[in-house]
Amino acid sequence: MNSESWTSRLSRERIVVAPSLLAADFANLESELRKLETCGVQVVHIDVMDGRFVPNISVGVPVVEAIRKVTTLKLDVHLMIEEPERYVEAFRNAGADSLSVHIEAVPEPTELLGKIRSLGAAPGLVLNCGTPVDAILPYAKYADILLTMSVPAGFGGQKFHADVLESVRKLRHAARPDALIEIDGGIDVDTIGAAAVAGVNIFVAGTAVFHATDYGEQITRLKNAAFDALAARRS
Repeated sequence: MNSESWTSRLSRERIVVAPSLLAADFANLESELRKLETCGVQVVHIDVMDGRFVPNISVGVPVVEAIRKVTTLKLDVHLMIEEPERYVEAFRNAGADSLSVHIEAVPEPTELLGKIRSLGAAPGLVLNCGTPVDAILPYAKYADILLTMSVPAGFGGQKFHADVLESVRKLRHAARPDALIEIDGGIDVDTIGAAAVAGVNIFVAGTAVFHATDYGEQITRLKNAAFDALAARRS
């Protein structure tokens, strides 16, 4: 294992777009991944939903395993599930590079985050839209990824909730310097700038990428919008 983790390396890149496969063409996932690779994407986001923690069902261990076989991209696996401690080893064995669990599902996550790290994956902690940020702050130092939902968890294509940016700012302050601050939900060229200014450096984008004709061009537009907002803040 390298002395520097992949999450630490990415944390030095101010703006990282992580396309969410929830919005991809599932009949042609390998082709979708190839397109993302040619665009210079480094990490893809995979939402795992169980129909209990959130009112939707998505992919499971076999799909993550199939994705791992056809790409070398980092797999950022977001467990929107009850009892995630029962499944982290299976998802890691399937090829997950990071495993993020919800504070609402694991109110005292220190042990589970340590287990995820011991499995060789980056541990992540997620805050639902509407959950007070104070619930997650005591555990921020144990996570390589701190993810704030900017829409209610469970469905793609929702409208961005700008009020979560105050939570983002508090997480950025509480996180380790090498941790990734991630946001998921409603990210597009109109919302990414405010999130970047708040302290986000990894942006999950589903429909904003996969509904575009040219993925590479759209990812560039997203990054430029974020960099423009950061530049405007400094001026």
